[in-house]
Amino acid sequence: YSTAITVNEKFVFQIPDSVKMEYAGILFCAGITMFSPLNRHILQKGNGSGEGKKVGIVGFGGLGQMGVKLAKAMGCEVTVFSRSDSKKDEAKKLGADLLVHSDEAAVAAATRHFDVVIDTVAAKHPVASLVNTLKVGGVYVLIGAVVATFEISPMQMIFSRQSIEGSLIGGLKETQEMLDFCAKHNIVPEYKVIDAKDANQQFQDLLSGKSDASRAVIDISTIKNLMDSTTGSKE
Repeated sequence: YSTAITVNEKFVFQIPDSVKMEYAGILFCAGITMFSPLNRHILQKGNGSGEGKKVGIVGFGGLGQMGVKLAKAMGCEVTVFSRSDSKKDEAKKLGADLLVHSDEAAVAAATRHFDVVIDTVAAKHPVASLVNTLKVGGVYVLIGAVVATFEISPMQMIFSRQSIEGSLIGGLKETQEMLDFCAKHNIVPEYKVIDAKDANQQFQDLLSGKSDASRAVIDISTIKNLMDSTTGSKE
């Protein structure tokens, strides 16, 4: 691998001194993914402040925990929607409440409560009841890349002037703003380094809901060991 490379300065980011390199890579992924919709609907609409705003985060994994940290730093009241209450303590440590989205009574009690709800779940799940938790004029942001379609009544959106949008990452300027914001508020991702051989188990834990609210990062140096062991087993 090269030790240096020459690129156009327009495509280079200034990583603040306080942001360690092991955090930077995750911020370029989960960080900007969550910062972009929050910036668009909270900071830009609130003159740089989210004071008094209520944000819902559906899913509490690598994306969800970054969303909670960013929204709290913006001054928002944050609630996590999760499939169970197993991560309630983790959410509380970050200053967020947790609501089990399969609890119909609890979700109904949160009707017209949130200004923005960001959905990070990448598996098919009911959305209509969660959209109902938006205030009049609220926005439901889809980030989880779900291939399956979902049903929602136009009437519930029409009468509450709600909207649903998708969001991916951010542009160059916004990504730099995210890095600076994280440095200013000392926001770092929760992550764990895993061996390549454990990647499949990590996916299984995600699907079953056993994973914690941290991001799993594969140690690339262990891929060679995985390939060697596979080759050896065939021999």
